[in-house]
Amino acid sequence: MIVRTTEVQNNFGKYLMIAAKEEVIITRNGVEVARLQSMEEVPEATRKESVVNEMPLFYDAKPKKATYEEFLKLTRNEENRYEYIDGQIYLLASPRTGHQYAVGSLFGILFNHFQGSQYTPFTAPYDIHLKRPGHDEPCVVQPDLMVICDLDEHLDDQDYYTGIPCLVVEILSESTQGKDLVKKLDLYMECGVQEYWIVDPTERKAIIYHFQDHKIKQTSMCKPPETAHSFLFEELSVELELLFKS
Repeated sequence: MIVRTTEVQNNFGKYLMIAAKEEVIITRNGVEVARLQSMEEVPEATRKESVVNEMPLFYDAKPKKATYEEFLKLTRNEENRYEYIDGQIYLLASPRTGHQYAVGSLFGILFNHFQGSQYTPFTAPYDIHLKRPGHDEPCVVQPDLMVICDLDEHLDDQDYYTGIPCLVVEILSESTQGKDLVKKLDLYMECGVQEYWIVDPTERKAIIYHFQDHKIKQTSMCKPPETAHSFLFEELSVELELLFKS
């Protein structure tokens, strides 16, 4: 699992309990700086006396990967939200006001635009399982917003969606920007998402990627008072001033 230093500081007892079961990687400004792990996983020769001697803090930039089954076991019946990308588990922090303002505003626009059509907008939390070509285990993500075009065709017997959204939106925050700009960009492109919007409330801008054949076909970047235009849906446009609180 990967978490930020501020999250660990605010919930240290919780992460000590988690570290008894799996390694917790701690990041600062997007850089991995430390890890919490059970003493059972530490060689005897490296163990030292510590105030917290059950799960000491070790500085190590190399994270330990988890299997998909381990991810499911950890997150089963959990109230917290998690993502699983290429063997790494990410705890999703509580979003700030600017983030939620952008999510709510954009969802309203998408809902009105696609109402009565075959396309269905959704907001997080909503698990999307994406499998990279040639990989056995899927990644599990919770995009901030998504547009699904084949909902009825890809619902399993437990009412979970098993397909690939045609359009995905991530609202950047300090804790997720590295993952959204790099890891998720690559994941969405490789797994068949057709369009990816990255909305940045801090910089007040939007970046739109149009994917085709698992490659970037087109991209655009705009700021208020400009209007963002979808490559995939010709009539979908968004006045960016509506997404950012003044």
